[in-house]
Amino acid sequence: MSETTTEESTASFAELFTSETPSIKEGEVSKGKVLSIDEDFVQVDIGFKSEGLVAAWEFMTDDGEMTIKVGDTVDVLVEQSEDSEGRVVLSKEKAERLKIWDEISNAYEGDESVEGTIISRVKGGLSVDIGVKAFLPGSQVDLRPVRNLEGLIGEKTSFKIIKFNKRRGNIVLSRRALLETERRKLREDTLETLDTGQIVDGVIKNLTDYGAFIDLGGIDGLLHITDMSWGRINHPSELFQVGDEIKVKVLKFDSESERVSLGLKQIQPDPWVDAAMRYPIGQRLNGKVVSLTDYGAFIELEAGIEGLVHVSEMSWTKRIKHPSKVVSVADMVEAVVLDVDERARKISLGMKQIEENPWTVIEEQYPVGAIVEGTVRNITNFGVFIGLDEGIDGLVHVSDISWTEQIKHPSEKFQKGDSVKAIVLKIDKENEKFSLGMKQLEPNPWEDIQKKYAIGTEIKGPVTSVTDFGVFVRLDEGIEGLVYSSELGPERIEKPADHFQEGQEVTALVTKVEPAEQKISLSIRAVDDKAERAALKKLAAEQSTSQTTTLGDLLKEKLAAKGGDNAEEDQAE
Repeated sequence: MSETTTEESTASFAELFTSETPSIKEGEVSKGKVLSIDEDFVQVDIGFKSEGLVAAWEFMTDDGEMTIKVGDTVDVLVEQSEDSEGRVVLSKEKAERLKIWDEISNAYEGDESVEGTIISRVKGGLSVDIGVKAFLPGSQVDLRPVRNLEGLIGEKTSFKIIKFNKRRGNIVLSRRALLETERRKLREDTLETLDTGQIVDGVIKNLTDYGAFIDLGGIDGLLHITDMSWGRINHPSELFQVGDEIKVKVLKFDSESERVSLGLKQIQPDPWVDAAMRYPIGQRLNGKVVSLTDYGAFIELEAGIEGLVHVSEMSWTKRIKHPSKVVSVADMVEAVVLDVDERARKISLGMKQIEENPWTVIEEQYPVGAIVEGTVRNITNFGVFIGLDEGIDGLVHVSDISWTEQIKHPSEKFQKGDSVKAIVLKIDKENEKFSLGMKQLEPNPWEDIQKKYAIGTEIKGPVTSVTDFGVFVRLDEGIEGLVYSSELGPERIEKPADHFQEGQEVTALVTKVEPAEQKISLSIRAVDDKAERAALKKLAAEQSTSQTTTLGDLLKEKLAAKGGDNAEEDQAE
């Protein structure tokens, strides 16, 4: 043990006399001891034959305070081995900068991250201070494109060096690379623990028309708009904003495709449970109109429960084509519960039930036979609708407009807004139909037609129209008789238009009267045919005992004897 000590001491003693002044190279970093401090320089001993000088400002703060004291050890860069006065020129700032470049180089080679502060916006990205200036491309700022890069200025965070060139002083950073690494790790951890039925925390990452994407920790799940609330939502932005924290339930998880379906309403009470008890049939309630369709209006009764007022349940009397004619979105309305189906999640409501049904008292207001007055509200090809004071429309069928006129379309006689009178014919409360008549306000001229135009009566009148099978002759206002082609002359006339024209005055005999069908048959040839005149007189005399016998019956034998000249007439009749 004593030998070792003696040898070591001898060696140290020899070194003391044989050592030379250490060599110092310009551009190298060396450690030194602070010997003195004055206003302009700090004197540092780096073991050279002469002391080195460092500008005093390099050790000062922005407020002018000195950050060192005599005796401190500092790192300095040898800028010049000796100046004109034989002193060594040193730099503490350049030493630190060189040290930073070494640290950055080591971080790059070791695939380590560096800390830095974003200081400004530059072309294509951001400038970052990591001890020296480095470039952060806009595409490397985040996992998703960032629109407002200026908003990141002043933020201090970690970066990965993706390009490094010390000679050119070129450093390119990426924040995205670190985030992707973090996300991959989070994703792995999340996939290991995620399971259907779990309630998990997440952050709203993106909003679309159909839902919201939730970041669950490295993996995104879809919260569909239909699973956000038991109530009606038009767009997810009504409930959420990007960045909101939220608790959701995992409805479905496919580990292979890594698809996650989420639900929010599923962790909240279902409002439809016991809805039938809370909304009994017949209950009157108030609600807000939240949506309109062609077939009705949806009324919100509470969060998550809506009832439908069908367009047919909005008015007892009005024919409503679209619910917008009665209500608008956001209107508060009163309605009555008509039906509740908890399984189908449907509630049927009625608005007209708030008021008394006028059809229940219509017979008291308008008994059959009563004369009413109203306004023409609508005209169709089958009749005219007359509006009454109570909002009930009565229909005058085209066949009940006139006893005698042949009306092709009611618009020939009426216009909307016309004030008219009619008589109540029939009331069908169950089907809500109200039948009116106009012709019934006047006597039926056909009831006494057989007395006025008995068989055998000679009449004179103008021709009103000429057809292929005969001519029509006016007997009275609205009443016409028909002379068939076989009765236009002694011989059958095949083309009546060659012999007769409208307005021409003719004389004929009544041969047949059918009040029920409103038909009268005439004969011009019978005027000069004595045999036929005699037959008509006989028929007229027999009418008192039999109303069914006609001239046609009596003349059948005669017509048959003539070779069936009247066969076509019989078929037409």
